[in-house]
Amino acid sequence: MSDAVRIGILGDFNPAFRSHHATSESLQHAARKLDLKVESQWIPTPSLVASGAEEILKSFDGLWASPGSPYKSFDGMLKGIEFARRRDWPFLGTCGGFQYALIEFARNVLGIADADSAENNSGSNPGSNPESKNIVIYPVACAVPGRKGDAPKLSGMVPQIRLRPGSYLQSFYGKDKEIVTEEFFCNFEVNPEYEWCAMEAGFPVVARGTQGEIRALESPTHRFFIATLFQPQLSSTEKKPHPLVLAFVQAAADWGRKKLDDSVLE
Repeated sequence: MSDAVRIGILGDFNPAFRSHHATSESLQHAARKLDLKVESQWIPTPSLVASGAEEILKSFDGLWASPGSPYKSFDGMLKGIEFARRRDWPFLGTCGGFQYALIEFARNVLGIADADSAENNSGSNPGSNPESKNIVIYPVACAVPGRKGDAPKLSGMVPQIRLRPGSYLQSFYGKDKEIVTEEFFCNFEVNPEYEWCAMEAGFPVVARGTQGEIRALESPTHRFFIATLFQPQLSSTEKKPHPLVLAFVQAAADWGRKKLDDSVLE
């Protein structure tokens, strides 16, 4: 049996996306810092609605919902996130992964069956629902420039983000850290009218932008469940792995060891 920490990346890998390469690379930055062996595998969203998908997800120690919306399978991404939430698997969602985490909460925890993103509401994307009346994710006030079709270009936006004191997220950056700067490349964010969904579902807001925009959510009851609109992988380097990715990989390693110990006792 491999002693590697296995990370499943939920998403449809696109070699044109810098964020996709950065996701895989940031895991290796963390692995070397923690002196661990990490194996990562991209899990295409259509496969998450296929027979046997749950067994595949169970084979991983942590799940990362990647950027890249709209995904090939809207339902597939939701299924992957739902698995992590229900089964208490270490989970990190960034950019599109953050957006779909909120949609998943709204649909499956709060019962808002047509909760959706404005990105899908046009009817032109996979799994779209143009009849939806509950748009929990909508366009940002100032859309990110430079995006063309399916090959987005990094805008270079590095906004300030205020962390909630006492949150898990803040603890990963350091207890005295309240303001951080992070890169993000996203034209969609949480519709303020649906901010209540996060807290009602049990995932309080733990980071906000300069105008009070939601930038991160976390669960106080799961072993590790954090979703950020920003992309920590974009600022991770070999010499300075991102603290959030480090914490995620460590949580996955701990869970992997616990699963192994439990299987031995059975």
